[in-house]
Amino acid sequence: MSDGPLHCLVTGATGYIGGRLVPELLEAGHRVRCLARSPQKLRDYPWTGDTEVVKGDVTDADSVAAAMEGVDVAYYLVHALGTGDDFEETDRRAARNFAERAAAAGVRRIVYLGGLTPAGVPERELSPHLRSRAEVGRIFLDSPVPATVLRAAVIIGSGSASFEMLRYLTERLPVMVTPSWVHTRIQPAAVRDVLRALVGSAGMPPDVDRAFDLGGPDILTYQDMMVRYAAVAGLRRRLILPVPMLTPGLSSHWVGVVTPVPASIARPLTESLRHEVVCRENDIERYVPPPPGFPLGFDAAVRLALQRVRDAQVATRWSSASVPGAPSDPLPTDPDWAGGSLYTDHRSLTVDAPPEALWRVIEGIGGDNGWYSFPLAWAVRGWLDRLVGGVGLRRGRRDAARLRSGDVLDFWRVEEIVPGRLLRLRAEMRLPGLAWLEMYAETDEAGRTRYRQRALFHPHGLAGHAYWWSVSPFHAVVFGGMARNIAKAAARQPSEPEAPPRQARSA
Repeated sequence: MSDGPLHCLVTGATGYIGGRLVPELLEAGHRVRCLARSPQKLRDYPWTGDTEVVKGDVTDADSVAAAMEGVDVAYYLVHALGTGDDFEETDRRAARNFAERAAAAGVRRIVYLGGLTPAGVPERELSPHLRSRAEVGRIFLDSPVPATVLRAAVIIGSGSASFEMLRYLTERLPVMVTPSWVHTRIQPAAVRDVLRALVGSAGMPPDVDRAFDLGGPDILTYQDMMVRYAAVAGLRRRLILPVPMLTPGLSSHWVGVVTPVPASIARPLTESLRHEVVCRENDIERYVPPPPGFPLGFDAAVRLALQRVRDAQVATRWSSASVPGAPSDPLPTDPDWAGGSLYTDHRSLTVDAPPEALWRVIEGIGGDNGWYSFPLAWAVRGWLDRLVGGVGLRRGRRDAARLRSGDVLDFWRVEEIVPGRLLRLRAEMRLPGLAWLEMYAETDEAGRTRYRQRALFHPHGLAGHAYWWSVSPFHAVVFGGMARNIAKAAARQPSEPEAPPRQARSA
């Protein structure tokens, strides 16, 4: 196969892996066409303008045939997991259709990401999830088109269903009564390594037509992964008590209660965890040699998956309209339960003042100017913070009227400031989690000034969730009052800031 740019078709571009693969392929110099059932989901991606997006479904022969025209490499990154009891038949029909259309269009390679299967276990004894993944891979290997079938177990990256299940179980339960599958050995892979293998597979020689096991350097039990996740996340060591009578079916309901991962996804994942999934070979490195420092170990992969929240880069979470720069970060099309918990309190008011007057109030907040709501509550919070060794409200502010990025502001710090528009503060008080306060001066469609305020809290363990719910009854008074009083203060502002008094010149 040529070493030059290739024309790649990516199915599942709105999904977890596909949405991260597209920019990697573009970075490698390839042309990309995306096949999506809902193309509108891709419209806010910064790379959409560099790709061709076509509407279609892998089960529809005509749309797949049209999408295959002129394609060198076709990536198959879809599956019917969570769509119902007949997902195996849906997967089978879609894979056959895809393979047939690829052969008819003269596609030179199919690349498929499937699941790692246990050694020595007959396919009929696998969980339906793993059995379907294995069958899809076999369909592609039996087709006339050379195929690369990558088989991975748990993928470590924010947004991966397996990782999110691990994240929520570990963070929410300091003491866990768990099924016996917590002792199953697993060889997880970092999402960065998976993407590197997917991109590299496009350029494999024409005579390569086989499956490759894909995993990181660590072989761990699920219990090991929970313990090590807690250590990386800075949580206290978890107490894990396995209970053999918790069947995969029962444990999927248990996972559904503890985590927001839907039962339709949790059940096949927990059923698969009864099988040991460890790589039997590492031949992928012959064709896609890893750079120094790769493949990533489990701890490093978890650290990267948590990095954006730990670094307080809230705007790059899955709920944002922008797209993060790293493939392990959350994306806007990740499911709502991805990325860990993020509690928010949002307020928005129309202000009877120009945006400049509103901004002067926002930029002047804190210090001697106060926080525009329930002064006693703020004072008490400052005293409590000092009692537990925090900074309290004693730091004030550097300048009474102007702020800059990095400035201290009572028990906050200015994380980002966009003059005239945005002030984002990061809490430095003692908290079981991370907190931010955002204040915006905006103009709406009708030309009116609008004040928008958002408090965000990323809980740390069970104590963090308990903290949020214990203080949430006071939010209407504290945050609601703040928004109303800031709007009133802006309306009282002069249209132009007063000029400073002239000082007499010395003789």
